[in-house]
Amino acid sequence: MAFAAAGVRRFMVGTGEPRGWVSPRTDLVMALLGVWFGAGLMIDAWAHGNLAELETFFTPWHAVFYSGFAVVSGWIIWQVWRNVRAGRQGPAAVPTGYLAGLVAIPAFAAFGLADMMWHTVLGIETTINIFFSPSHLGLIVTMMLIITTPLRSAWNAPGVGARPSLGRLLPALIGLAFATTLVSLFLSYGDAVQYRPEGIVRAFSMLGNAGGSGPRGAGPVAVGPGAQQVAVAMAVTNVVMLSPVLFLVRRWLLPFGSVTLMYTIMVLMPGALTGFRNVPMLLSFVAAGLVSDLLIRRLRPSGERRAAYWAFAGLSAFATWSLYLGVASAAGGGLPAVPELWTGAPIVAGLIGLALGALLLPNAVATERA
Repeated sequence: MAFAAAGVRRFMVGTGEPRGWVSPRTDLVMALLGVWFGAGLMIDAWAHGNLAELETFFTPWHAVFYSGFAVVSGWIIWQVWRNVRAGRQGPAAVPTGYLAGLVAIPAFAAFGLADMMWHTVLGIETTINIFFSPSHLGLIVTMMLIITTPLRSAWNAPGVGARPSLGRLLPALIGLAFATTLVSLFLSYGDAVQYRPEGIVRAFSMLGNAGGSGPRGAGPVAVGPGAQQVAVAMAVTNVVMLSPVLFLVRRWLLPFGSVTLMYTIMVLMPGALTGFRNVPMLLSFVAAGLVSDLLIRRLRPSGERRAAYWAFAGLSAFATWSLYLGVASAAGGGLPAVPELWTGAPIVAGLIGLALGALLLPNAVATERA
Protein backbone atom coordinates (compact mmCIF):
# COMPACT_ATOMS: atom_id res chain seq x y z
CA MET A 1 0.00 0.00 0.00
CA ALA A 2 2.81 2.36 0.95
CA PHE A 3 4.60 1.45 -2.30
CA ALA A 4 1.48 2.34 -4.31
CA ALA A 5 1.12 5.66 -2.46
CA ALA A 6 4.76 6.47 -3.17
CA GLY A 7 4.17 5.68 -6.86
CA VAL A 8 1.20 8.06 -6.96
CA ARG A 9 3.28 10.82 -5.37
CA ARG A 10 6.03 10.27 -7.94
CA PHE A 11 3.50 10.43 -10.75
CA MET A 12 2.09 13.74 -9.54
CA VAL A 13 5.47 15.50 -9.62
CA GLY A 14 6.46 16.26 -13.22
CA THR A 15 10.08 16.45 -14.31
CA GLY A 16 9.59 17.90 -17.79
CA GLU A 17 10.77 14.79 -19.61
CA PRO A 18 9.41 14.22 -23.13
CA ARG A 19 6.61 11.70 -23.36
CA GLY A 20 7.23 8.47 -25.25
CA TRP A 21 5.19 6.10 -27.40
CA VAL A 22 4.02 2.59 -26.73
CA SER A 23 4.76 -0.24 -29.15
CA PRO A 24 2.35 -1.08 -32.00
CA ARG A 25 1.57 -4.33 -30.18
CA THR A 26 0.50 -2.38 -27.09
CA ASP A 27 -1.83 -0.27 -29.23
CA LEU A 28 -3.24 -3.44 -30.81
CA VAL A 29 -4.02 -4.94 -27.41
CA MET A 30 -5.64 -1.64 -26.47
CA ALA A 31 -7.80 -1.75 -29.61
CA LEU A 32 -8.82 -5.38 -29.05
CA LEU A 33 -9.80 -4.69 -25.46
CA GLY A 34 -11.78 -1.77 -26.85
CA VAL A 35 -13.65 -4.29 -29.01
CA TRP A 36 -14.76 -6.02 -25.81
CA PHE A 37 -15.88 -2.64 -24.47
CA GLY A 38 -17.71 -1.74 -27.69
CA ALA A 39 -19.31 -5.16 -28.07
CA GLY A 40 -20.69 -4.84 -24.55
CA LEU A 41 -22.39 -1.60 -25.53
CA MET A 42 -23.81 -3.22 -28.66
CA ILE A 43 -25.29 -6.06 -26.60
CA ASP A 44 -26.78 -3.51 -24.22
CA ALA A 45 -28.19 -1.49 -27.14
CA TRP A 46 -29.73 -4.68 -28.55
CA ALA A 47 -31.37 -5.40 -25.20
CA HIS A 48 -32.83 -1.89 -24.91
CA GLY A 49 -34.14 -2.03 -28.48
CA ASN A 50 -35.48 -5.58 -28.57
CA LEU A 51 -36.52 -6.61 -25.07
CA ALA A 52 -39.85 -5.28 -23.88
CA GLU A 53 -39.17 -5.07 -20.14
CA LEU A 54 -35.89 -4.10 -18.51
CA GLU A 55 -36.43 -3.61 -14.80
CA THR A 56 -32.94 -3.53 -13.32
CA PHE A 57 -29.51 -2.01 -13.90
CA PHE A 58 -27.84 -5.33 -13.06
CA THR A 59 -28.12 -7.27 -16.31
CA PRO A 60 -25.79 -9.68 -18.18
CA TRP A 61 -25.25 -7.12 -20.95
CA HIS A 62 -24.28 -4.43 -18.45
CA ALA A 63 -21.84 -6.96 -17.01
CA VAL A 64 -20.17 -7.39 -20.43
CA PHE A 65 -20.13 -3.62 -20.99
CA TYR A 66 -18.64 -2.64 -17.63
CA SER A 67 -16.19 -5.55 -17.58
CA GLY A 68 -14.97 -4.25 -20.94
CA PHE A 69 -14.47 -0.86 -19.33
CA ALA A 70 -12.55 -2.50 -16.47
CA VAL A 71 -10.09 -4.36 -18.70
CA VAL A 72 -9.44 -1.48 -21.09
CA SER A 73 -8.97 0.91 -18.15
CA GLY A 74 -6.63 -1.54 -16.50
CA TRP A 75 -4.53 -1.70 -19.66
CA ILE A 76 -4.19 2.10 -19.84
CA ILE A 77 -3.30 2.37 -16.16
CA TRP A 78 -0.77 -0.45 -16.52
CA GLN A 79 1.08 1.43 -19.28
CA VAL A 80 1.34 4.49 -17.05
CA TRP A 81 2.36 2.43 -14.00
CA ARG A 82 5.15 0.73 -15.95
CA ASN A 83 6.60 4.15 -16.80
CA VAL A 84 6.30 5.32 -13.19
CA ARG A 85 8.21 2.24 -12.03
CA ALA A 86 10.85 2.97 -14.67
CA GLY A 87 11.42 6.40 -13.12
CA ARG A 88 9.24 8.67 -15.22
CA GLN A 89 7.13 11.21 -13.38
CA GLY A 90 4.15 13.42 -14.10
CA PRO A 91 2.88 13.68 -17.69
CA ALA A 92 6.06 12.01 -18.92
CA ALA A 93 4.78 8.75 -17.43
CA VAL A 94 1.74 8.82 -19.71
CA PRO A 95 2.45 7.50 -23.23
CA THR A 96 1.65 9.82 -26.10
CA GLY A 97 -2.02 9.50 -27.03
CA TYR A 98 -3.02 7.91 -23.72
CA LEU A 99 -3.60 11.01 -21.56
CA ALA A 100 -7.18 11.72 -22.69
CA GLY A 101 -8.11 8.06 -22.14
CA LEU A 102 -6.53 8.11 -18.69
CA VAL A 103 -8.46 11.22 -17.67
CA ALA A 104 -11.69 9.73 -19.06
CA ILE A 105 -11.47 6.63 -16.84
CA PRO A 106 -12.63 8.22 -13.55
CA ALA A 107 -15.13 10.36 -15.46
CA PHE A 108 -16.67 7.26 -17.07
CA ALA A 109 -16.85 5.54 -13.68
CA ALA A 110 -18.65 8.57 -12.23
CA PHE A 111 -21.17 8.62 -15.09
CA GLY A 112 -21.65 4.86 -14.67
CA LEU A 113 -22.56 5.41 -11.01
CA ALA A 114 -24.88 8.23 -12.04
CA ASP A 115 -26.49 5.95 -14.62
CA MET A 116 -27.15 3.28 -11.99
CA MET A 117 -28.79 5.87 -9.73
CA TRP A 118 -30.77 7.27 -12.67
CA HIS A 119 -32.13 3.82 -13.54
CA THR A 120 -32.91 3.05 -9.93
CA VAL A 121 -34.90 6.24 -9.43
CA LEU A 122 -36.45 6.85 -12.86
CA GLY A 123 -36.48 3.37 -14.42
CA ILE A 124 -34.99 1.81 -17.55
CA GLU A 125 -35.33 3.61 -20.88
CA THR A 126 -36.48 1.54 -23.86
CA THR A 127 -37.44 4.19 -26.44
CA ILE A 128 -35.89 7.33 -27.93
CA ASN A 129 -35.39 8.83 -24.46
CA ILE A 130 -32.40 6.51 -24.02
CA PHE A 131 -30.41 8.73 -26.41
CA PHE A 132 -31.02 11.90 -24.38
CA SER A 133 -30.29 10.63 -20.88
CA PRO A 134 -27.57 12.89 -19.36
CA SER A 135 -25.81 9.92 -17.77
CA HIS A 136 -25.78 8.07 -21.10
CA LEU A 137 -24.37 11.12 -22.89
CA GLY A 138 -21.59 11.35 -20.31
CA LEU A 139 -20.81 7.65 -20.73
CA ILE A 140 -20.66 7.92 -24.50
CA VAL A 141 -18.33 10.94 -24.56
CA THR A 142 -15.87 9.44 -22.08
CA MET A 143 -16.07 6.06 -23.82
CA MET A 144 -15.11 7.72 -27.11
CA LEU A 145 -12.03 9.25 -25.47
CA ILE A 146 -11.00 5.84 -24.17
CA ILE A 147 -11.46 3.72 -27.29
CA THR A 148 -9.84 6.27 -29.63
CA THR A 149 -6.59 6.03 -27.67
CA PRO A 150 -4.88 3.90 -30.39
CA LEU A 151 -5.73 6.56 -32.99
CA ARG A 152 -4.13 9.35 -30.97
CA SER A 153 -1.16 7.11 -30.25
CA ALA A 154 -0.56 6.39 -33.95
CA TRP A 155 -1.21 9.92 -35.21
CA ASN A 156 2.39 11.14 -34.95
CA ALA A 157 4.13 7.96 -33.85
CA PRO A 158 7.63 7.44 -35.22
CA GLY A 159 7.84 5.10 -38.17
CA VAL A 160 4.17 5.26 -39.16
CA GLY A 161 4.76 7.65 -42.06
CA ALA A 162 2.23 8.81 -44.63
CA ARG A 163 1.74 5.35 -46.19
CA PRO A 164 1.32 2.91 -43.30
CA SER A 165 0.56 -0.75 -43.75
CA LEU A 166 -2.85 -2.11 -42.80
CA GLY A 167 -1.31 -4.00 -39.89
CA ARG A 168 0.35 -0.87 -38.48
CA LEU A 169 -2.81 1.20 -38.82
CA LEU A 170 -5.18 -1.53 -37.62
CA PRO A 171 -5.48 -0.37 -33.96
CA ALA A 172 -6.27 3.20 -35.06
CA LEU A 173 -8.87 1.99 -37.58
CA ILE A 174 -10.58 -0.23 -35.01
CA GLY A 175 -10.66 2.55 -32.41
CA LEU A 176 -12.07 5.20 -34.75
CA ALA A 177 -14.62 2.81 -36.27
CA PHE A 178 -15.98 1.83 -32.87
CA ALA A 179 -16.11 5.52 -31.88
CA THR A 180 -18.24 6.11 -34.98
CA THR A 181 -20.62 3.36 -33.88
CA LEU A 182 -21.19 5.36 -30.70
CA VAL A 183 -22.20 8.39 -32.75
CA SER A 184 -24.49 6.27 -34.92
CA LEU A 185 -26.07 4.76 -31.80
CA PHE A 186 -27.00 8.14 -30.37
CA LEU A 187 -28.28 9.31 -33.76
CA SER A 188 -30.06 6.05 -34.49
CA TYR A 189 -33.39 7.85 -34.83
CA GLY A 190 -31.82 9.22 -38.04
CA ASP A 191 -29.84 6.15 -39.11
CA ALA A 192 -30.61 4.93 -42.64
CA VAL A 193 -28.71 1.66 -42.12
CA GLN A 194 -31.49 0.39 -39.84
CA TYR A 195 -34.18 0.42 -42.52
CA ARG A 196 -35.19 -2.78 -44.26
CA PRO A 197 -35.15 -3.07 -48.06
CA GLU A 198 -38.92 -3.22 -48.46
CA GLY A 199 -39.34 -0.17 -46.21
CA ILE A 200 -36.92 1.87 -48.34
CA VAL A 201 -38.61 0.87 -51.58
CA ARG A 202 -42.03 1.63 -50.14
CA ALA A 203 -40.88 5.02 -48.79
CA PHE A 204 -39.38 6.11 -52.11
CA SER A 205 -42.52 5.00 -53.91
CA MET A 206 -44.54 7.83 -52.37
CA LEU A 207 -44.01 11.57 -52.11
CA GLY A 208 -45.25 12.04 -48.56
CA ASN A 209 -44.39 10.57 -45.17
CA ALA A 210 -46.25 7.41 -44.28
CA GLY A 211 -46.16 8.25 -40.60
CA GLY A 212 -45.07 4.69 -39.78
CA SER A 213 -43.07 3.01 -37.14
CA GLY A 214 -39.54 3.83 -38.30
CA PRO A 215 -36.47 1.67 -38.74
CA ARG A 216 -37.34 -0.79 -35.98
CA GLY A 217 -40.85 -1.59 -37.19
CA ALA A 218 -42.49 -4.87 -36.37
CA GLY A 219 -41.86 -6.49 -39.75
CA PRO A 220 -42.53 -6.32 -43.47
CA VAL A 221 -46.22 -5.56 -42.89
CA ALA A 222 -45.43 -2.45 -40.82
CA VAL A 223 -46.23 0.89 -42.45
CA GLY A 224 -42.57 1.86 -42.22
CA PRO A 225 -40.82 5.18 -42.82
CA GLY A 226 -41.87 7.81 -45.33
CA ALA A 227 -39.81 9.40 -48.11
CA GLN A 228 -38.82 12.43 -46.06
CA GLN A 229 -37.74 10.27 -43.13
CA VAL A 230 -35.53 8.08 -45.30
CA ALA A 231 -34.06 11.06 -47.17
CA VAL A 232 -33.11 12.82 -43.93
CA ALA A 233 -31.68 9.60 -42.48
CA MET A 234 -29.56 9.10 -45.60
CA ALA A 235 -28.10 12.60 -45.23
CA VAL A 236 -27.33 12.13 -41.53
CA THR A 237 -25.80 8.68 -42.00
CA ASN A 238 -23.76 9.90 -44.96
CA VAL A 239 -22.08 12.53 -42.77
CA VAL A 240 -21.59 10.18 -39.81
CA MET A 241 -19.93 7.39 -41.82
CA LEU A 242 -17.92 9.42 -44.33
CA SER A 243 -16.46 12.03 -41.96
CA PRO A 244 -14.07 9.69 -40.09
CA VAL A 245 -12.84 8.24 -43.39
CA LEU A 246 -12.11 11.71 -44.76
CA PHE A 247 -10.42 12.59 -41.47
CA LEU A 248 -8.01 9.66 -41.90
CA VAL A 249 -7.49 10.21 -45.63
CA ARG A 250 -6.26 13.73 -44.95
CA ARG A 251 -3.58 12.29 -42.62
CA TRP A 252 -2.60 9.05 -44.37
CA LEU A 253 -2.81 7.32 -47.72
CA LEU A 254 -4.97 4.53 -46.36
CA PRO A 255 -3.87 0.98 -47.17
CA PHE A 256 -6.27 -1.15 -49.17
CA GLY A 257 -8.96 -2.69 -46.97
CA SER A 258 -9.09 0.17 -44.44
CA VAL A 259 -12.51 1.54 -45.37
CA THR A 260 -13.98 -1.95 -45.81
CA LEU A 261 -12.84 -2.82 -42.29
CA MET A 262 -14.20 0.41 -40.85
CA TYR A 263 -17.59 0.14 -42.56
CA THR A 264 -17.89 -3.49 -41.45
CA ILE A 265 -17.42 -2.39 -37.84
CA MET A 266 -19.65 0.67 -38.24
CA VAL A 267 -22.69 -1.36 -39.35
CA LEU A 268 -22.53 -3.65 -36.33
CA MET A 269 -24.35 -1.14 -34.12
CA PRO A 270 -27.38 -0.63 -36.39
CA GLY A 271 -27.33 -4.38 -36.95
CA ALA A 272 -27.50 -4.99 -33.20
CA LEU A 273 -30.30 -2.47 -32.76
CA THR A 274 -32.43 -4.25 -35.34
CA GLY A 275 -31.50 -7.77 -34.24
CA PHE A 276 -29.71 -8.14 -37.63
CA ARG A 277 -33.02 -8.27 -39.46
CA ASN A 278 -31.69 -5.87 -42.13
CA VAL A 279 -28.66 -7.85 -43.33
CA PRO A 280 -28.90 -6.79 -47.02
CA MET A 281 -28.52 -3.13 -46.06
CA LEU A 282 -25.60 -3.92 -43.76
CA LEU A 283 -23.86 -5.78 -46.57
CA SER A 284 -24.40 -2.85 -48.92
CA PHE A 285 -22.12 -0.78 -46.72
CA VAL A 286 -19.45 -3.47 -46.61
CA ALA A 287 -19.52 -3.39 -50.43
CA ALA A 288 -19.37 0.41 -50.31
CA GLY A 289 -16.25 0.18 -48.17
CA LEU A 290 -14.62 -2.01 -50.82
CA VAL A 291 -15.53 0.49 -53.55
CA SER A 292 -14.07 3.31 -51.45
CA ASP A 293 -10.84 1.33 -51.01
CA LEU A 294 -10.65 0.94 -54.79
CA LEU A 295 -11.21 4.69 -55.20
CA ILE A 296 -8.37 5.42 -52.78
CA ARG A 297 -6.06 3.12 -54.72
CA ARG A 298 -7.01 4.83 -57.99
CA LEU A 299 -7.19 8.49 -56.91
CA ARG A 300 -4.57 8.51 -54.11
CA PRO A 301 -6.31 11.30 -52.17
CA SER A 302 -4.31 13.10 -49.50
CA GLY A 303 -3.93 16.44 -47.79
CA GLU A 304 -1.48 17.44 -50.51
CA ARG A 305 -3.76 16.39 -53.38
CA ARG A 306 -6.86 18.50 -52.82
CA ALA A 307 -8.55 17.72 -56.14
CA ALA A 308 -8.15 13.97 -55.58
CA TYR A 309 -9.38 14.36 -52.00
CA TRP A 310 -12.51 16.21 -53.10
CA ALA A 311 -13.14 13.73 -55.90
CA PHE A 312 -12.84 10.82 -53.48
CA ALA A 313 -15.23 12.47 -51.01
CA GLY A 314 -17.93 12.98 -53.65
CA LEU A 315 -17.50 9.69 -55.49
CA SER A 316 -17.30 7.59 -52.33
CA ALA A 317 -20.59 9.03 -51.05
CA PHE A 318 -22.26 8.65 -54.45
CA ALA A 319 -21.16 5.02 -54.74
CA THR A 320 -22.19 4.19 -51.16
CA TRP A 321 -25.75 5.40 -51.56
CA SER A 322 -26.12 4.06 -55.08
CA LEU A 323 -25.30 0.64 -53.65
CA TYR A 324 -27.68 1.27 -50.77
CA LEU A 325 -30.62 1.95 -53.07
CA GLY A 326 -29.57 -0.78 -55.51
CA VAL A 327 -29.47 -3.43 -52.79
CA ALA A 328 -32.76 -2.16 -51.34
CA SER A 329 -34.40 -2.45 -54.76
CA ALA A 330 -32.98 -5.92 -55.40
CA ALA A 331 -34.04 -7.27 -51.99
CA GLY A 332 -37.17 -5.20 -51.52
CA GLY A 333 -39.24 -5.99 -54.59
CA GLY A 334 -37.99 -3.70 -57.35
CA LEU A 335 -37.18 -0.06 -58.01
CA PRO A 336 -39.14 2.58 -56.08
CA ALA A 337 -42.03 4.13 -57.99
CA VAL A 338 -40.76 7.74 -57.81
CA PRO A 339 -37.72 7.96 -60.15
CA GLU A 340 -36.67 11.42 -58.93
CA LEU A 341 -36.07 10.00 -55.47
CA TRP A 342 -33.98 6.97 -56.27
CA THR A 343 -31.99 8.68 -59.04
CA GLY A 344 -31.45 11.97 -57.21
CA ALA A 345 -30.70 10.69 -53.70
CA PRO A 346 -27.21 9.33 -54.57
CA ILE A 347 -26.41 12.63 -56.31
CA VAL A 348 -27.42 14.57 -53.20
CA ALA A 349 -25.24 12.22 -51.14
CA GLY A 350 -22.32 12.84 -53.50
CA LEU A 351 -22.76 16.60 -53.20
CA ILE A 352 -22.83 16.32 -49.41
CA GLY A 353 -19.63 14.25 -49.62
CA LEU A 354 -18.02 16.90 -51.82
CA ALA A 355 -19.05 19.61 -49.34
CA LEU A 356 -17.52 17.60 -46.49
CA GLY A 357 -14.30 17.25 -48.48
CA ALA A 358 -14.15 21.00 -49.10
CA LEU A 359 -14.86 21.67 -45.42
CA LEU A 360 -12.18 19.29 -44.14
CA LEU A 361 -9.61 20.29 -46.75
CA PRO A 362 -10.30 23.83 -48.03
CA ASN A 363 -6.68 24.16 -49.14
CA ALA A 364 -3.98 21.64 -49.89
CA VAL A 365 -1.56 21.16 -47.01
CA ALA A 366 2.08 20.16 -47.01
CA THR A 367 2.72 16.96 -45.07
CA GLU A 368 5.84 15.07 -44.16
CA ARG A 369 6.46 12.06 -46.33
CA ALA A 370 8.20 9.12 -44.75
